[in-house]
Amino acid sequence: MSDAPADIHASARAQRRGIILLICATAAFAISAAFAKTIGGRIPVAEVILFRNVFALPALLPVVLASGGFAALTTRNPMSHAARTLFGMMGMVGSFYGYVHLPIATVTALGFTMPLFLTILSVPLLHESVGWRRGLAVLVGFCGVVLMVGPGAEGIGESGLAILLCLLGAVGWALAMITIRQMGDAGESSVAIVVWFAVASAVVAGIAAAPVWIWPTPLEWALLAGIGLVSALAQVLMTTAYRTGEATLLAPFEYAGIVWTTALGAFIWAELPDGWDFAGIAVLVGAGIYIWHREVVLGVRR
Repeated sequence: MSDAPADIHASARAQRRGIILLICATAAFAISAAFAKTIGGRIPVAEVILFRNVFALPALLPVVLASGGFAALTTRNPMSHAARTLFGMMGMVGSFYGYVHLPIATVTALGFTMPLFLTILSVPLLHESVGWRRGLAVLVGFCGVVLMVGPGAEGIGESGLAILLCLLGAVGWALAMITIRQMGDAGESSVAIVVWFAVASAVVAGIAAAPVWIWPTPLEWALLAGIGLVSALAQVLMTTAYRTGEATLLAPFEYAGIVWTTALGAFIWAELPDGWDFAGIAVLVGAGIYIWHREVVLGVRR
């Protein structure tokens, strides 16, 4: 019994550490997004994705070594990795195209439609049941998207493709999450999933970039390297956070990304969301947090 207070304090410290690591991860992702936006549209999206993965691979090497070396990359599910690569590429194309043509806070907010699509897709693909509460939360979340891109959106014709690609990218991330869950259930290691995704994405993006290749300037080389290295750092921080703390506690803190990208957009590019944007983001985030809450409640009941 005397060890109980010590265990409680240790658990509390672990949860605080997990929260801090996750908030740092969202900040790193926001910085990577800012690098991508700074590059602008001169470098093709496929080329940006190529170097995002090429520069991330060396940063992932310590993770591979810490997981048992290259033997940890052994896989029996090459087709699952191919599907995960396809869906992840959808997500990256949507994000990087959006960063060029939309405020980065808007792209981040549209990315948070992923839990909505995940909830919908989990019914046919994972055979999960979705109750009326989560169904209503999904509907409310999409109402938030309408607020963001509808009444307050000027020049929607110019940004419409970027919005559509961001939403398709969120569908891609949702499908990637489902594929990762299935791969995990089949015994695939997390390090194999991450590394093979980086390798396969680099190969596919390199092939796609070859016909439209543009040599980066020295500044663009630095920004491309920053995208890869900072993205890898963000992935490591997020993975460590979820290994340290409880997922049910940490998940809402991922929405800190909205704060970081809004601050960076306002400070660097004077991108100030209007009232409709704020309303839409608030509705979307609220719906996402409620879906997370229902997942926790249902998990406890199970």
